[in-house]
Amino acid sequence: MRTSLDFPDALFKHLKTRAAQEGRTLRDLVIELVERGLTAREVVDPQKRFEARPVFGSSNPAARPVHFMSNAALYEIMNEDDDERAIQFMARR
Repeated sequence: MRTSLDFPDALFKHLKTRAAQEGRTLRDLVIELVERGLTAREVVDPQKRFEARPVFGSSNPAARPVHFMSNAALYEIMNEDDDERAIQFMARR
């Protein structure tokens, strides 16, 4: 079935970049991500999704709640996963 979706520009750019990095089509990537989302085991109320997540760095005894972290620290944490994926992708090449 065909449909049209309006993605925010930044999200669309991120999806296109990831698809290109993985050597696949945007269509295949979006289908996989939607399927993963639909089969996810944890169902969280969208209003409570941030409350349901553990504090970043909870394995670190000196971890502080997110609301005490600087923007730079939060940005670094958010990009760690992307950096790890990029390293794994480049290692496969």
